[in-house]
Amino acid sequence: MTHGHRYRKALRFLSHFLMFFIVVAFVTTCCMMLFVTLMADSLGLTLTGENLNKAAKLTFLNVILISLLFTVIDSIRRYFAIERPIKKIGEAAERIIEGDFSVRIPRLNEAYGENSLNRVIDCFNKMAEELSGTETLRTDFIANVSHELKTPLSVMQNYAVMLQSKSLSEEERIEYAHAISESSKRLAALITNILKLNKLENQQITPISESYDLGEQICECLLSFEDVWEKKNIGIDTDIEDGIKVCADPEMMSLVWNNLFSNAFKFTDNGGKVCVKVFCDGEDAVVKIEDTGCGISGEVGAHIFDKFYQGDTSHASAGNGLGLALVKRVVDITKSSISVDSEVGKGTAFTVKVRRDS
Repeated sequence: MTHGHRYRKALRFLSHFLMFFIVVAFVTTCCMMLFVTLMADSLGLTLTGENLNKAAKLTFLNVILISLLFTVIDSIRRYFAIERPIKKIGEAAERIIEGDFSVRIPRLNEAYGENSLNRVIDCFNKMAEELSGTETLRTDFIANVSHELKTPLSVMQNYAVMLQSKSLSEEERIEYAHAISESSKRLAALITNILKLNKLENQQITPISESYDLGEQICECLLSFEDVWEKKNIGIDTDIEDGIKVCADPEMMSLVWNNLFSNAFKFTDNGGKVCVKVFCDGEDAVVKIEDTGCGISGEVGAHIFDKFYQGDTSHASAGNGLGLALVKRVVDITKSSISVDSEVGKGTAFTVKVRRDS
């Protein structure tokens, strides 16, 4: 403890003593003067200066002792109820500043604690928990981004080195150049999705709602994958009601449909089927995209909307694990809802509900 801190504590103790002394002196003096006067009148006694002087000294001594007692009791109370908890909060805050987000402060005993400080402690612990979760997400995000960036860059670097060989045939050069092109597209898509997700999470993109035909939008997005389903010989089954209008941001919602279609075709084997249904359910328009792919387990299903999470690692090279995270964020921002129903080996169905235009 520094000399300055001891000096401040001594001054604080003295100020509390003086406060109690003044209060006790005033109250005691008034009570004693009233008591002595009444006793003297009732007994017919005459108060002399000597008696008054002796009574005043005794009263003054009692005032000092009572004030000192009150000061000590108040100091002990303040230490346990205020100073010690505040010291713990300060020490915990310093650990937070140093990067230790595991620190938690125990609640005060209600016997001498103050509810206001317990509320501060509860808020502090909640803040520390949120910071801990944010730090974990940040660390995982950096690790995942580094891994996802490294993979296509390594492919591009390896094939670029191989292209420098003079003994390559024209067919090999085309093959290596195509591999570099595909890796660069994957890298560009990853960066684009990271930027989009960052803007969505930081609310830098504000949805601009307008009324439009949902069925037409679904058909346009589906047709953009025509080359994919023809190449894999995937059957398309559509049941789209006409004239369903929704009030939403069409650009954001197209991001949802494109990612869901991309997943459906990616995880559906050759000769499989993708079914698309659009229908009304009360005040909502419902879009159901179902595939006959590999399906997902319940454990995987609990994490499919997490960033960079890929349940089926056999298809990891076809994506970067950000598509469904984008979908979930857009759905939340537009106040829509999404659910998934899947069974391993039988396929997956995503159901999105969007508020209809009244």
